[in-house]
Amino acid sequence: MHHFFSMMFSLLAIIGHVSGRPAESRYERSVDRPYRSELTVSNGMKWGSWGYMSMCPSGRYAAGFSLKVEGSVGRGDDTALDGIRLHCVDRSKDSSGSHEYTSIESDVGNWGEWTDIKWCSSGYLTSFQLRVESSQGDGDDTAANNIKFTCTGGFVLEGDSTNWGNWGNWSPTCMGKGICGIKTLIEPSQGRGDDTALNDVRMFCCD
Repeated sequence: MHHFFSMMFSLLAIIGHVSGRPAESRYERSVDRPYRSELTVSNGMKWGSWGYMSMCPSGRYAAGFSLKVEGSVGRGDDTALDGIRLHCVDRSKDSSGSHEYTSIESDVGNWGEWTDIKWCSSGYLTSFQLRVESSQGDGDDTAANNIKFTCTGGFVLEGDSTNWGNWGNWSPTCMGKGICGIKTLIEPSQGRGDDTALNDVRMFCCD
């Protein structure tokens, strides 16, 4: 029986390596890691309050992301983008792409489902662009709808989210190796009022 479990464990390890997808780890996020620069965009909305800053563990940087998205609910109250999750790795220790990763997030909204992870083929996330719907007056506000990131070398990754609103200007590019932290502006549930969930985001870069 021990030999059987040993064989199964080896097989799973081989499958994980061949897939080329990093294996998730459960490291605690670093709450006091120093950062070199802060990235912001000018088109975020103002509803809600800023959540906590969440940082990759020391030596790791964000190389992938996934989004919490509520799609169109017809004539109901749409919230669109509800959360952003960064996935942190240390590529200096393993260039094969099979290393472990750590997932971090700031505050998130109450609705939607998480999308699949999108990864930089090399390097780390270095800047971002936000798609935002402006205030709709008496209509249904959704605020932030989608996000794009550039990777080291300029390759662009676009999230799988909703299409309302317009893309704003790109943030500055990281001073440092790459994005290492995140903080989000989230409006909590408004009860029977108009919910927007995620309104704005700040990214942090580390050496």
